[in-house]
Amino acid sequence: MPHGLPRKIRIAFILQAVLASLGVLLGAWLVSLVIKHSLVSVALREEAAYFWTLHDASPTQPPPNTRNIRGYLLETGRSSLNLPANLRELAPGFHELPGDDQLVWVDAQPQGRLYLVFLRSRAEMLAVWFGIVPVLLTLLAVYGATWVTYRASNRLVSPVNWLARRVSRWDPVHPQASDLDPDKLPADMQGETRQLAAALHSLASRVTENVARERNFTRDASHELRTPLTVIRVASDMALADETASPRQQRSLHRIQRAGRDMEAVIDAFLILAREADVEPQLEMFDVTEIVRYEVDTAAELLTDRPVHVELHGVEGVELHGPPRVLQVVVSNLVRNACNYTDEGRVDVYVEHDRVRVRDTGIGMSAQALARAFEPFYRAEPERPQGTGLGLSIVRRLCKRFGWTVTLTSEPGQGTEATVIFR
Repeated sequence: MPHGLPRKIRIAFILQAVLASLGVLLGAWLVSLVIKHSLVSVALREEAAYFWTLHDASPTQPPPNTRNIRGYLLETGRSSLNLPANLRELAPGFHELPGDDQLVWVDAQPQGRLYLVFLRSRAEMLAVWFGIVPVLLTLLAVYGATWVTYRASNRLVSPVNWLARRVSRWDPVHPQASDLDPDKLPADMQGETRQLAAALHSLASRVTENVARERNFTRDASHELRTPLTVIRVASDMALADETASPRQQRSLHRIQRAGRDMEAVIDAFLILAREADVEPQLEMFDVTEIVRYEVDTAAELLTDRPVHVELHGVEGVELHGPPRVLQVVVSNLVRNACNYTDEGRVDVYVEHDRVRVRDTGIGMSAQALARAFEPFYRAEPERPQGTGLGLSIVRRLCKRFGWTVTLTSEPGQGTEATVIFR
């Protein structure tokens, strides 16, 4: 599970730590700027105001000269040669000398100019102790809190992650319910996670039982139906051998035989659907046109007096490697559906090199009906007596089993076209 919950939580905490770090570092930089410029500038301005107060009281008051501040006084009318060279051309205001380790405040008064120099290294030291150090401590606290929270979150989601890994390994057809047996659950799986595991265990058990029950029923029912079909086929063969049978009786016997063969094809198709997906049925090369012609003839025979004409079009000798009886069931359902929903008109069946198309001039389907056409038991017109709504569902399942594609296009009142494409 490359994108599982633990990985997402880890990424979320990493992003949180990175964003917090960027925010804290940005704050440290801003604090450094404030200390070096705003606070130092204010301190120097206040120091200058205090000096001028003392100077007014005593003109001999010397400029400040402390550990952090060095002052120079240029009285009005005096030469600036007594000042350091880098201070002589500075205008009143705050200056950060680019090549020197100095922050300078120049204060101009009628009595003269006062130059107060603050060492940048002192300002940076203040920024470190009052800005960067608290920020680093805050950053370490954020990292510690993030790590503790991540560990706690990881412990909380580890049961969910364990459960997700087990369920992701399940075969959808045969889910391994024993993996979630209550006795096999980790000790730290408690509360809602244990309830979820129990619900999944119960669901998997029911799915396994239902799949086995469906497969067994299909297999057993198909097997048991073969016996009466064999009796019908043998009895109809014996009846046809009777030369005294009238033409009408012979037609009825042929229809019985045809229905028996169709039933055998349906049984074979159901048995294929009941088998495991990795168990391949018996495949062979067969003539597609021959299968389709047989189903067209059968449909035409069942139409009796209805004003519907069924016709086969296409090329001869189209061969396909697959189960012939499956194609027979697919074409049979499509052709009979076309006949059932065509009150009058035509049903044309086309055999092409890679597909079979069945087009009718019947009632057609709306967009809503077309979207649900392959759903089991769905019928576009429930009031019609023909059909149960299972034909197209069976067609899709059989086509999917062998990699074929079945599509429908339709317009209300214009008819429907069904296409089976062989891949």
